[in-house]
Amino acid sequence: MSDFGFESTADDVLAGKDLTGRTVLITGGYSGLGKETARAMAARGAHVILSGRDATKLSQTAEEITEKTVASVDTLVCDLASLESIRDATDEANERFDSIDILINNAGVMACPLDRTGDGFEMQFGTNHLGHFLFTNRLVPLLEKGERPRIVNLSSRGHHIDEVHFDDPNYENRDYEKWQAYGQSKTANVLFAVGLEQRLSDKGIHAYALHPGGIQTNLGRHLSEQDVANLMERIRKNAEASGEEPQGFKTIPQGAATTCWVATTEELEGNGGLYCEDCNVADQDDESASGGVRSYAIDPDKADRLWAMSEDMVGERFDT
Repeated sequence: MSDFGFESTADDVLAGKDLTGRTVLITGGYSGLGKETARAMAARGAHVILSGRDATKLSQTAEEITEKTVASVDTLVCDLASLESIRDATDEANERFDSIDILINNAGVMACPLDRTGDGFEMQFGTNHLGHFLFTNRLVPLLEKGERPRIVNLSSRGHHIDEVHFDDPNYENRDYEKWQAYGQSKTANVLFAVGLEQRLSDKGIHAYALHPGGIQTNLGRHLSEQDVANLMERIRKNAEASGEEPQGFKTIPQGAATTCWVATTEELEGNGGLYCEDCNVADQDDESASGGVRSYAIDPDKADRLWAMSEDMVGERFDT
């Protein structure tokens, strides 16, 4: 058990750490958890690269963080819902930057109405998983040059909702349900961490997935007031069923804490393929509604199957 938990903040987790000389790339870096993670790490001396699809918002956030921390902040425009944009961005990154020590796959979309990326993928699976799959693998050359490199995938307890449907990940032959689609994409985020660990650990690159907690950020922009009320009721019922007190939503600084912990703690050194929550490694649990990681999300065979399917879908091979 670490010394941190549900109420810890990003600054708590990073207190006393010196990240000078470390390069951290964060997707979705100009709002919510990504912005707070960037600020907290920059405050500890990290060179931060903010990535997102809106160049204006990236520049504004970079300027804001620089003013507050006097850190080195760069930006990288990338739309994770476009394979072409990802390829352009990763080509640019490989030219502009010398190395990446920590890659934080933070960006995402949650519970949106049925929509498709420009490449025809269901929006949540296409953005949350496939976008990061291509983005991450094309940045491996920079990670290989990093010092004690880590890849951090933001998943969610939402992975409890559903597995990956390998026969129909894009909802082409089944009725769309926004929360199931979100759950599928979050399970994919965990399986991707397992797949990365299998393939890159021998190069000293380790990968992790995590649940940041329930936080009211721009991620919930598609949620109605009723959706939020239903979510709070689900949290209450899940806690009640587990005999626990409902914890409710975290603040944004609390929500960024597990990301910062996973990215920097010495407790995880050399040991990846893990799923974490509340600044601790979670146990495998197929029953609890209020915590743990489902066995199907860390199944190495499913991770291999997802990897192969993802390569086919993005049209590139990355097995090493």
